[in-house]
Amino acid sequence: MVEQPEWILASSSPRRQELLREAGVTFCVVIPVVEELDNRSHPELSPAELVLANARRKGMAVWREGDPRPILAADTLVVCGGRVLGKPADREEAIGMLRWLSGRVHEVMTGMVCVRGKEIRETIVRTRVTFRELDEAAIEDYLSRVDVLDKAGAYALQEEGFRIVERIEGSRSNVIGLPMEKVLDWWRETGV
Repeated sequence: MVEQPEWILASSSPRRQELLREAGVTFCVVIPVVEELDNRSHPELSPAELVLANARRKGMAVWREGDPRPILAADTLVVCGGRVLGKPADREEAIGMLRWLSGRVHEVMTGMVCVRGKEIRETIVRTRVTFRELDEAAIEDYLSRVDVLDKAGAYALQEEGFRIVERIEGSRSNVIGLPMEKVLDWWRETGV
């Protein structure tokens, strides 16, 4: 059997790195230098098109011809009631996002790309998340416990998520930052 190749993770996300480590995937990190697209500057793109475009941009930013290692890149957004929620710019925007999500069902959408040589695979994984009803005290309590400014939708399931999330339908790891079920399928496929 041929040894599994090392992957390149095109992401600075500590959550994505942790998920890969926990699964036993060997990888190195190359942080892509790329400007991410958003729905404000590109309103013509649907949320699905946006996450795939950003994942592609990240993957291609670290791709080098002749490097046989697969590159894994991803982008995650939260979509609720027709609004696309990325990472909040500040605490006030985070409070507004949590108010918006309170008591509602939303979708966590991750666009994922695997670049190997000239082959590009891509997919979108969607998970439905139901939030608890949150009053102002619950929102303030959550924000006092968790730094949310680098998290789509202003929350982290893996950090005190039980305080705000009532139910998850689909991939739990997708909500954390990387749909590991699909990643592991791709990992096994690249191992031969």
